[in-house]
Amino acid sequence: MKPDVQVYRRLLKYLVPFWGLAIVVFIGFSISASTEVAVAKLLEKIINAIQHRDTSFTTIFPLLVVGLVFFRGLGQYIGGYYTAVISRHLVFNVRQEVFAKILRLPSQYFLDNTSGHITAKIMFNVEQLTAATTESLRTVVQQGLITLGLLGFLIYTNWRLTLCILIFAPLIGFLIRKAGKRMRKLSILVQDTMGDVNHVVQETVSGNVVVKGFGGQSYEHERFKWHSMENLRRGLKMTAIAQLNSPVVQLCMSMAMGIIIWIALRPEILRDISAGEFVAYITAAGMLSKPIKALTEVNEKMQRGLAAAHSVFELLDMEEEGNTGTLTPKLKGNVHFNNVNMSYSDGHNAIKNFTLDIKAGETVALVGRSGAGKSSLVNLLVRYQEISSGSLMLDEYDIHDIELNNLRTQISMVNQQVVLFNRTVRENIAYGQLEGASDEDVIAAAKAAYAHDFIMALPEGYNTELGAQGLNLSGGQRQRIAIARAILKNAPILILDEATSALDNESEYFIQQAFDAAMQDRTTIVIAHRLSTIENADRIVVMDQGSILESGTHLELLAQKGTYFQLHQRNFEE
Repeated sequence: MKPDVQVYRRLLKYLVPFWGLAIVVFIGFSISASTEVAVAKLLEKIINAIQHRDTSFTTIFPLLVVGLVFFRGLGQYIGGYYTAVISRHLVFNVRQEVFAKILRLPSQYFLDNTSGHITAKIMFNVEQLTAATTESLRTVVQQGLITLGLLGFLIYTNWRLTLCILIFAPLIGFLIRKAGKRMRKLSILVQDTMGDVNHVVQETVSGNVVVKGFGGQSYEHERFKWHSMENLRRGLKMTAIAQLNSPVVQLCMSMAMGIIIWIALRPEILRDISAGEFVAYITAAGMLSKPIKALTEVNEKMQRGLAAAHSVFELLDMEEEGNTGTLTPKLKGNVHFNNVNMSYSDGHNAIKNFTLDIKAGETVALVGRSGAGKSSLVNLLVRYQEISSGSLMLDEYDIHDIELNNLRTQISMVNQQVVLFNRTVRENIAYGQLEGASDEDVIAAAKAAYAHDFIMALPEGYNTELGAQGLNLSGGQRQRIAIARAILKNAPILILDEATSALDNESEYFIQQAFDAAMQDRTTIVIAHRLSTIENADRIVVMDQGSILESGTHLELLAQKGTYFQLHQRNFEE
């Protein structure tokens, strides 16, 4: 973990663009702080005026009080408002940077971290950064200026008495430091438990059909309650330390005040100062407790913000997807796996010594039991996973020499788990790089995917909002929209990963007709259990434990009476 000073320095760099507003904030709080010192001086003047029967000053005293309150309010407004402006811009800028970073992280990051924890970093942790920056700096500047002003007044009035206050400064510093270390640890735990709470909510919302269907409401509620209770406990521990820290510091200040009053009331001391000066001094010394209390409480905000900063910067410093490729070729669709191996971070070998040549325009079906490595293999083509050893060539280019975005624009992929967005049907089909597609092309793709008819039956046709994950559509309808998206992309390489698993027999028949046309002149890799989707493939590759067991046409493999024959006998789990 990086030192706090280094992290805080990096955090403060986000405030540099707002230096002009920071000057305005400083001016505002300086005006406010000066009125605090003026209160003590005004008391001295009014007491002396009463003693000496100075009617001219007692007459204008009410006006001076009103003016003092006006300028204090003006200073606080200017400082407070522009601090908030800086704070909201800081959150906006960091949140944009964090979200952009997440989009560039490798797929492994999303396997290793739950969506709840990722979302908590963007929403909760980034928000906490203001605690260590604008909130803390506001308190430090505002209350620090008041403290300096009052101390300056006390030293000017009687520097000997003021030393009694300063003697307690090291003790106060020690208490703040000890409390800070404990609050840091608790703040990290609070952020972690917030991620757990967020995760439970997201899982329950996205899986609400399963939760209701299997009567999991009580279980999910208990799970949410448990994680929320953990968050509550740790939050309360942090609050307890923060609240205890303040009265202990106040006790130290009261001891200093007690010593000052005891000394000040000695006859030999009182002889040297007027009643007005004495009251002003005691008043200013008493007023010190409020800003010092605020400055001790800022420690809790600082630790909370620094804990969040460590978390956010850890994410921002993560290694991104490798994109060292510089070539942007127009691919024909030749694919060559040469002795490819691929392992996950847990050490599991998903692909072992895999060698396969696929010619441009060829349709290859991958079959095998669950966990055979079929999906891992196609993930290598779009570099959602990286090769551990061996080589993967597309045409005559090594896959790592091709610029990543250029690579992915030339591969269409339809997964078993369909992802739809809370947008219109048209925006879901013409998504991302396809958003400039004409209405005619979108409709043609939908017709090819046998989706046009049910789309037109929706309330607003292609302009119908699908809602979260498109759950108001059937599984087959969602999958056909995903297939229409892939057809519209018109890439030289097409990957169908269980792409027809959610379709009824009638829809599958029409989809198969659409795919027969879509597969023309493009390389197609099909992963399926259902016989009808693969029997017409140019080649069928039977996989097990990341390796090739058999390869050939449908009839050739049946004649061999091996693994494929056994799968066929079971009718591909139909």
